[in-house]
Amino acid sequence: MKKNYLALYDALIGGVTSSAPVTAAVGGDCWAMVETADSAGLGMMTEGASIPPLYPDGFAGLPLREAAKAAAGWNLREASFGLAAANAFYNTPERMAKLGCYEPIKNYPTVGLDLAGMTVGLVGHMHGPSELWERARQVYILERAPKPGDYPDSACDWFLPRCDLVLITGSTLINKTLPHLLALCEHAYTILLGPSVPMCPALLDFGIDRLAGMVVTDRAGMAEHVRQSVHGSPYKYGQSFLIK
Repeated sequence: MKKNYLALYDALIGGVTSSAPVTAAVGGDCWAMVETADSAGLGMMTEGASIPPLYPDGFAGLPLREAAKAAAGWNLREASFGLAAANAFYNTPERMAKLGCYEPIKNYPTVGLDLAGMTVGLVGHMHGPSELWERARQVYILERAPKPGDYPDSACDWFLPRCDLVLITGSTLINKTLPHLLALCEHAYTILLGPSVPMCPALLDFGIDRLAGMVVTDRAGMAEHVRQSVHGSPYKYGQSFLIK
């Protein structure tokens, strides 16, 4: 039976049940961050505001479950905040403890996988663990803004169906390319990773084998990182977790 990959947005947004009000929504060149009194979430800032926003007055004061609806919108800058709102619900220490998630120590997020001889696709410019480059037979990096050695993301239709393992950046949830990418990866072991990834187990019903995301633990430090548009990894302000 063919999967309805578009339904993953219904599963993601429908699972956000919190009515806690958004206390702050801050953005910079790299990240969007949404906070409530008790939690915070990130989304990669994705430009694209040609479509009118769903919430032209902003997110402050909205119930979290309402703010999360913007994740499915086509104003991509606003969708960055919508996904951050969803992550403020899903990506908390309390939920990670309840789900029995853990922080991988070695080769995150491919811990425990035998990479020997694999053909691997990396959707988004990422390095991956050193073992990936040492043991995989072939690695393709597919990137919307390709750097030397990368393939443009239009090459996904050529390369992903032949891959054994595919690592996909969580920002594909924001730009709405994830459903098509998952359809291309039907025969691959697929990992969704990065600070934008919602730790939402319902997403595993859509052909994703692992979710590798981040919980913000230093909210003040993360907010300043976002406001100052600091480039580089935000993981020093949080903790990584893995659902598989």
